[in-house]
Amino acid sequence: MKLNLERLKRQLYTYKAKIQTQYNKLNKQKVFTIAGVGAALFSGALYFGLSDSSKITASLPETSIEMGALPIPEVDKKYGFVTDNYLTTEDQIKNGEFLSDILTRHDVAYTNIDKLVKKATDVFDVRKLRAGKKYMVLKNKDTQKAEYFVYEPSVYQYVVYDLRDDMNVSIIDREITTDIQTSSGVINSSLWNAMTDNGMSYDLASRMEEALAWSVDFYHIQKDDKFKLIYEQNYIEGKKVGVGKLLGAYFNHYGNDYYAFYFKNNNHEGYYDLEARPTKKAFLKAPVKYARISSSFNLRRFHPVLKRIKPHLGTDYAAPRGTPILAVADGVVTKASRTRGNGNFVKLRHDKVYETQYLHMNRFAKGIKPGVRVNQGQVIGYVGSTGLATGPHVCYRFWKNGRQVDPRREKLPPPEPMPEKDIEKFNELRNNLKKELDEIPYLTVEEIEAIKAQKKEEAKVNP
Repeated sequence: MKLNLERLKRQLYTYKAKIQTQYNKLNKQKVFTIAGVGAALFSGALYFGLSDSSKITASLPETSIEMGALPIPEVDKKYGFVTDNYLTTEDQIKNGEFLSDILTRHDVAYTNIDKLVKKATDVFDVRKLRAGKKYMVLKNKDTQKAEYFVYEPSVYQYVVYDLRDDMNVSIIDREITTDIQTSSGVINSSLWNAMTDNGMSYDLASRMEEALAWSVDFYHIQKDDKFKLIYEQNYIEGKKVGVGKLLGAYFNHYGNDYYAFYFKNNNHEGYYDLEARPTKKAFLKAPVKYARISSSFNLRRFHPVLKRIKPHLGTDYAAPRGTPILAVADGVVTKASRTRGNGNFVKLRHDKVYETQYLHMNRFAKGIKPGVRVNQGQVIGYVGSTGLATGPHVCYRFWKNGRQVDPRREKLPPPEPMPEKDIEKFNELRNNLKKELDEIPYLTVEEIEAIKAQKKEEAKVNP
């Protein structure tokens, strides 16, 4: 009988919480018992004038209580400081607000602020402070002088600006703990809905696409496609903060099974399929992430602007203005120009056979010009609607031996498999991960509804 490991884990956490509650209650009872015994002994000693120690000894209970079992008061700590020792102010940086604005409100002299800014330049420049990010000011309780300013650029680290005499600045990386988790989902409407309905994050969806982008057409996912994942979940102070490595992935798309396994040794690092071939192919499936195809390669398309039949020798991906456009393969920029019809466009040569072109860009990425070499997945521009375009999209064109073809119909050669000397180690890892992936169950409707209800409750507590 297959076990739902995630469900069992959640039950264990619940039981642990209940046991901890009972344990705390028992400890409190022990404290009261000790206090009661102490009071009785003290009263008895006064009554007997402490003349007969044997009577006191005889009145002690036979069962001894370990003092280590008594509850230890919790210390409230944040950013490494015991906050009870300071007067603290917590807030978020507002639009247009600078460090000097915040510190002058806390009576820090301009001369000290200037000294701090200079000290911070090579560690964490105060110009990097961003609106919406958290900060905390800690003041001395006696003098009420601000001693520290702490800024939190991300959940993974924080910056401590020491406002005392030396004005030191240091970046502290938070301790991250990791455990291995599994998830699964069935597509009913969209991949994103399937991920969130099953309690997964945007980060995990991105990891899955990175592993399978060369095998699965994520822009044509259909109802009843399904997936399973094994991944690292990161925690800081017991709270989920993001996803680490995706260790194994399975996707059933149009009835076909696709696997990806993360493998690393001295010679290789990346995702490999069941036959130990790299899942990373020569070309990405598409030049933008999370976009939809608004117009396919079509030799008899009715042009929406010219209002006549004209061959459409590209594939249009509709996406919000400013969405990054990626190079689908390693190559060299041959053109970065503008024409009336194409608008801003970039053309890449990948080898003697293949070229690609990206039309209607809002603007080019920094440094993109003829002669520049780019890597697969590198941002070369941003979605726009320049040229003959009715809305923001990128028209992706694909050349083979100087002739435009439909890239979605091209059968490109597979990458070479892993060398024999590394196959044995890979096969061992692949077999273990595949077995675990195959045993991951899909959540029931009731379990999905329970996850949704839990999220709603969490949203009420942490709006």
